[in-house]
Amino acid sequence: MFPLPRLFWRLFLSYTIALAILLVSVAWYLHSAAHAMWEQTQSVALRTAALSAIAGWEANNLPLTAAALQPRLRELGKDTGLRFCVVDAEGKTQGDSEVDLARLDPQSERPEFRAVLTGQSPWQQRQERFAGGPQLLVVVPWISTKSDSGGKIIGAVRVSKPVPAVVGSGSLNPWLMLLVFGGVFLGVGWVVLRRICRPLELLSETIRRHENTPPLSRLGPQSTLELSDLSEAFHRLHEQLEERSHTIGRKGTEQQAVLASMAEGVLAVDSEQRVITLNRAAADLIGVAVEEAAGKNLQSVLRNADLRRFVLRALESLDSIEDDITLLGERPKVLQARGTALRDTRGRAIGAVIVLNDVTHTRHLENIRRDFVANVSHELKTPIASIKGFVETLLDGAVHEPADAERFLRIVVKQADRLNTIIEDLLSLSKIEQSEEAGDLTLEYFPIRDVLESVLTDCENKATERQIHLELRCQEALATAINPRLLEQAVGNLVDNALKYSECGSRIEIDATSTEREVVIAVRDHGCGIEREHLPRLFERFYRVDRARSRKLGGTGLGLAIVKHIVQAHRGRIDVESTPGQGSTFRIHLPRVNAPEPVVA
Repeated sequence: MFPLPRLFWRLFLSYTIALAILLVSVAWYLHSAAHAMWEQTQSVALRTAALSAIAGWEANNLPLTAAALQPRLRELGKDTGLRFCVVDAEGKTQGDSEVDLARLDPQSERPEFRAVLTGQSPWQQRQERFAGGPQLLVVVPWISTKSDSGGKIIGAVRVSKPVPAVVGSGSLNPWLMLLVFGGVFLGVGWVVLRRICRPLELLSETIRRHENTPPLSRLGPQSTLELSDLSEAFHRLHEQLEERSHTIGRKGTEQQAVLASMAEGVLAVDSEQRVITLNRAAADLIGVAVEEAAGKNLQSVLRNADLRRFVLRALESLDSIEDDITLLGERPKVLQARGTALRDTRGRAIGAVIVLNDVTHTRHLENIRRDFVANVSHELKTPIASIKGFVETLLDGAVHEPADAERFLRIVVKQADRLNTIIEDLLSLSKIEQSEEAGDLTLEYFPIRDVLESVLTDCENKATERQIHLELRCQEALATAINPRLLEQAVGNLVDNALKYSECGSRIEIDATSTEREVVIAVRDHGCGIEREHLPRLFERFYRVDRARSRKLGGTGLGLAIVKHIVQAHRGRIDVESTPGQGSTFRIHLPRVNAPEPVVA
């Protein structure tokens, strides 16, 4: 693409063309006028010269013969610098001042001689181009003054002279005048146009110099009213644009700040499915970069087909729509999407805005709550149904059978104890959760080994019954801030589970180690292990890997949930590693706290 021409050069070129046309027209007119004046003047002179020659010849009674005229014409031509040619009444050439008669073409048929000899014109004037160049010709009739001729035309005299290439060469040349005046007018036009265009150039330079560094400096006084009005109008426009720019920039910054601070993801697309805006939360949710997504087509930004279909529905829908969308990946996410069409001032759809909210945790909690209600209902229903069944049996007459009545009553007591255990675990779990939320759990700097030895003492009988060896490895000096009763309950639940799911004759290892930041208590068994898909839900209430075996062993399904909340109340965490057929390892990570300094009395 060629660069645009400058205004000065466009005006100067137009001015030059107009000036050239004007000067050429004037020069041509002057040349034509000068040529006509020269021709008129010279024709009179030539006519006078011809009449003078005829008068001299008549005075000397010179006969109209070649012998008499040829010498005279030679001398006359040399004296005057003109060419004379004389023909008689029949048109025969009788003399020429420059050309021999033998070499001269017949002149009788030439129109200037024929017109004069026949009396059509008293004299003839014309221009004709000869071999030597254009000639001005004047033909005058030779009228005899002798008495015997009676004023008859006895011949004609033609006088000619060359027409100069530039008429008026003796005075000022019109074409030279053209160049002189053209140069003068070009100079004047240059100065005038520079004075007109220079303020516009200064205005442009000022705009470019201050386009990124407002405010714009004001131009000085202008030479014309139009330029002054233009400058003032521009400055007013600049002030208004600057004010609007600040307003738009401030609103844009506020909008970006609001979008950036939102926890919800916001995705806006136009009617062509190109991304208009995308905040950081939305980019993190769908796994793209904000800078790379702007302006791109939706197909290249969103990999999830369900989310793309939702956006298309939002573009086509007249009302707001909502839906849950699952994003698959290493960690699946559940997004609650709300789509609304964007419309202009005329109500036409120009795009859609999608608000994305990560409800993965909420949905997970809802599933846990639903499972908890179902599980606790099932866990409570089983012993209640058993108690009710056996009591009804006793009421139906079995109470009168001592052996059956005692067996039934023992079953009722066992189910009541199980029901009581479930209720106690639920109450204990509720208390622990309250302490965890309030953060008011009482902690004291206490040796870890004392807690673990107390756990071994409580579990020793059960381990002996199953011939399982308990191993403890813990330094005497290892201590941190804990609640000894609750931590003992947590480790006891882990050891109790390990005893339930370990084979007879195996061993259970309890290790306590420390780092700079935490104390780690590990309970490792060599039992049946746990499948990998069960590990994420292992610490949920009433979640059982093997429901039948768990109930048979007397578990309530709340032990590991109690352990998790006890550890979280200590501001710690718990994790598990397990390999089916080889065993499991549960690790409790507690923050390490240095011993308090002794109080000096």
